[in-house]
Amino acid sequence: MQPLASSEEPPLSTPGRDDAAVPDLLGVLSYGALVAFDNLGADARLAPDLRRRAALSEMAAAELVHYRRLADRLTELGVDPVDAMTPFVDSLDAYHESTRPRDWLEGLVKAYIGDGIADDFYREVAAGLAEPDRTLVLEVLHDDRYAEFAVAEVLAAVDADPKLADRLGLWARRLVGEAVTQAQLVVAARPALVTLVEPFVPDGPDGLAALIERLTASHAERLSSLGLRS
Repeated sequence: MQPLASSEEPPLSTPGRDDAAVPDLLGVLSYGALVAFDNLGADARLAPDLRRRAALSEMAAAELVHYRRLADRLTELGVDPVDAMTPFVDSLDAYHESTRPRDWLEGLVKAYIGDGIADDFYREVAAGLAEPDRTLVLEVLHDDRYAEFAVAEVLAAVDADPKLADRLGLWARRLVGEAVTQAQLVVAARPALVTLVEPFVPDGPDGLAALIERLTASHAERLSSLGLRS
């Protein structure tokens, strides 16, 4: 991934963008935060001990804080948060319903891999947003503490039972395929979101290919950090 500009730099201009795209982005992030709260709470109940359950419960609580910040910003923009989230409910719910984890480790891999792909894309988009939305988007992405927690848990499990690597690797590949399918449905439902990608594709297909290459490289690094193969 290319480094992002510091949030202390002057706001970037975004000529030609549809103003509807920012509420759409905040809307999908808002609903994503609510879903993350639900999923982390469910994953916490799969935890093998109380220490792990408490850790995930704290992370779930943080997602509600993220939701509130996003909802408050939508209200400042004159947009009802429920109206902003509603177009994304079916697609995001379908993704999570089709990728329901069967156990503790699958839940960790899903959050780390699935949320990681989305976060990588939102970081790319945020680099071109004007303030205060650029900083807000960056700050509500998933906490690095969760990534560190998930990596440590999965690495320890795979080290103890190497056979897990094959099962979890297949699971990770399935997550990617489902995530891409649902992302296409989201964009089809809200075409304004396409304007957020346009700054990354000034060269047409070549620019889009470069964006996909960056996202793919980050995904491969994430898999490697879990001890899994792409």
